[in-house]
Amino acid sequence: MELEEMMARLEALGTEQNRKVYGKHGAKEPLFGVSFGNLDKLRKEIKTNDALAEQLWNTGNTDARTLAVMIVDPKTRTLEQLEQWLDDIDYYCLTDVLVTHLASKSPLLPELLERWTTSDREWVGRAGWQLMAHAAMKSKALGEDYFLRQLGRIEARIHSSPNRTRDAMNAALIAIGMRSEALEAAALAAAARIGKVEVDHGDTDCKTPDAVAYIAKAKSRKR
Repeated sequence: MELEEMMARLEALGTEQNRKVYGKHGAKEPLFGVSFGNLDKLRKEIKTNDALAEQLWNTGNTDARTLAVMIVDPKTRTLEQLEQWLDDIDYYCLTDVLVTHLASKSPLLPELLERWTTSDREWVGRAGWQLMAHAAMKSKALGEDYFLRQLGRIEARIHSSPNRTRDAMNAALIAIGMRSEALEAAALAAAARIGKVEVDHGDTDCKTPDAVAYIAKAKSRKR
């Protein structure tokens, strides 16, 4: 599939309403405003295409970059390539898509967790802690002791971390608490000591979930 054809399809799928909504959430121009539902349909159609992914990323278009991280093969990405793409991002939704579709499936997962969660840079830190949340929910390779140590790191740093990093650390706290009963107790205790986590969500209706309430609600759903 040629780049020009895909860009034309993305442009046709974009809407002015989506552009406004994404813009409020921090998406930068150029931007068509393609819904995530339509991007996912394209992902399923294309499957994996590294060459097209690179071309889409290099356009600088936010929709094209979002599709790029959905169709690139996580196994082919080197650390340098992953971090180059992450360095180009200053939009939390694209950061999160990169984590979900690419970083979380990378064989470099342990190294990415170590490198990104220790970063003081807002978007790199966000990616690291969103990746930690994903690992807490999905990874069988990392043990309970590992996640218990992360609770201490979150408690020590969350209030002094950059805005969007702070948001992701709160998500990681919740995810760790949902992993097991033992971690639930430790996460609830940490959340109580942390208290309210303030995150500026800009001109949106997004709210920062209270970790204690969220973990308790998730537990009740499992019963």
